[in-house]
Amino acid sequence: MSASDDCGRPLVRVVAAMVERDGRYLLTQRRSTAVLPLLWEFPGGRVEREETEQTALARELQHRLGIEATVGMRISTVRHSYEAYDVELHLFECGIPSDADLSPQTVHAFAWATSAEFEQYTFTPADERSMNLLLGFVVARASQPLLDP
Repeated sequence: MSASDDCGRPLVRVVAAMVERDGRYLLTQRRSTAVLPLLWEFPGGRVEREETEQTALARELQHRLGIEATVGMRISTVRHSYEAYDVELHLFECGIPSDADLSPQTVHAFAWATSAEFEQYTFTPADERSMNLLLGFVVARASQPLLDP
């Protein structure tokens, strides 16, 4: 969904998934013909008009990787200004079945990477900001004490 921000610049709402498996995070590489070609990002895409962020994210994961996802809690929202427009990126914790067969349907490639390996990937600017927030989220979650039921 595109709108305008307070300054009249186009605002594009996008959603992205933090999918973690065994300490590794799912990343996708944009196609060579896309805006910001071949940069890496958390999987996701645009929120269409009249669509919730959660519905958009489930749709985008199906469209881009052929997977059914469970969309969980929102982790962060960041805004990044590009030359011609602003992007508002909403990052959600997501789950996928352990036996999910991922297929790069509308992305160039996908990878599973630990947070220590993130520096090996060139991220889109908005995703880089989300990644930095994610690292804080991961550290905070790891330091939470386990509670007895």
